[in-house]
Amino acid sequence: MLFTSLQYLVFLPTVFLLFWICPHRLRVPLLLVASYVFYMSWRPIYGLLIAGLTLGNFLLVPLIAKATTEKGKKWMVGLVVAANLITLGIFKYATFTITCLKDSLDLVGVGFKEPHLHILLPLGISFFVFEFIHYAVEVYRGKPLVKSLVDFSLFASFFPTQIAGPIKRYMDFIPQLAIPAKFKWEYVDQGMNLILMGLFKKLILGDNLALAVEAGFAHPANFGSVDLWLIAYAYAFQIFFDFAGYTDIARGSALLFGYKVPINFNLPYISANVSDFWHRWHISLSTWLRDYLYIPMGGSKCSQAKSYRNLFVTMALGGLWHGAAMHFLIWGAFHGVLLVLHKEYQKLCEKVGIAESLLSSKVYHWASVVVTFHLVVIGWVFFRAENMNIAGQMLSKMFMAPVDLLHFTASQLSVLQIRDPIIFPALLIILPVLMISQVVIDWLNNKRIYQSPPWALQVCVMVALMCVLTVFSPDTSPKFIYFQF
Repeated sequence: MLFTSLQYLVFLPTVFLLFWICPHRLRVPLLLVASYVFYMSWRPIYGLLIAGLTLGNFLLVPLIAKATTEKGKKWMVGLVVAANLITLGIFKYATFTITCLKDSLDLVGVGFKEPHLHILLPLGISFFVFEFIHYAVEVYRGKPLVKSLVDFSLFASFFPTQIAGPIKRYMDFIPQLAIPAKFKWEYVDQGMNLILMGLFKKLILGDNLALAVEAGFAHPANFGSVDLWLIAYAYAFQIFFDFAGYTDIARGSALLFGYKVPINFNLPYISANVSDFWHRWHISLSTWLRDYLYIPMGGSKCSQAKSYRNLFVTMALGGLWHGAAMHFLIWGAFHGVLLVLHKEYQKLCEKVGIAESLLSSKVYHWASVVVTFHLVVIGWVFFRAENMNIAGQMLSKMFMAPVDLLHFTASQLSVLQIRDPIIFPALLIILPVLMISQVVIDWLNNKRIYQSPPWALQVCVMVALMCVLTVFSPDTSPKFIYFQF
């Protein structure tokens, strides 16, 4: 069941009405049942997977708190984390591991017949496994246990965040379940605003940009350098609107029940450096990686070499978390290298003594934004390409842009074989507008100009969004990009 499907259009209002009609003691069980219905509508057998992991963690994690020695606690938390990671590894990385093993053996002349495992990746497994690991580690650090199996089950399976996050923290989510909240119209007001905005981002912006992106990444050899840069820009905004749209719908759906889940994006494409980008992009994942991978490895409280190693390994594994493929690993490693280089650049500025007035100037800031954006776009090529060969073809041509730009004409864009030829040339106008709009929204947020718009204006905006969604949504909407992770 997709957020953009007719089923969800029926499912969400039904659960919403039942939730507020029921007495408080029945609301959490109702949401739990609804969450399993939501998840099992895709493939019923995997309901047993999330239920088994939930029960296993609920029974094993208390053993961490009960251990009488520090060594015993470490053994138990290691066991729980390992059990979760092994489960994730079997479903997500078994085929990748066997393929890598086969390729390695082929290099040394050893024949290996690759078994066909036929493993279908369960939706959302990367997200709820990380939530289980977070729970185990926090209990090891002294945080309280969750006493109710029903509450804990809903923490893992809550349908708005079940498939693609944001990754929740149990100390933020579980206490909300105990509050006997009363219905407020602001839940509907704010929730529907988020849902409609999310649908707009996904269907109108993300899915229409996807038409150009799919054509470009499928056959990069057919395009010139300028074409491929435009395609890469288009994907940068497609993935942002797709994932940010999902997050808005998830947050809006949760808010209809009076619950708050984490914000996952904060205008990432106006970041002035790569470190700032990772404070703005997929915030729930980047903070998870920081708290449960980077810091436990030693973080920055060690030698410079080890600190850089920790940073690089964290980002490389973060890339591999996105998918069992070499191009995801390279994407993560690429960002790891960028983060290390950024730290070195900061040290160089201090050593050389570059004037603080220059570093804090508007010109320097926006020049940094442009450079950072393009570095991120280069990384997205690795992320989106189906393999390293396609990524290599695209990047090699993209870096020939200064030469090809001399011979570029708008007629070159006609080679795109997409449903609506006007979409791709329009990117020349749309992409700068999208970039500028982020700056305007950020300024409005800081000035608090539209924090509480008049009720009549909100209604007009919501009606306008519904009309746009009805008229301009593509015939078919692909799954959210992060469903595959």
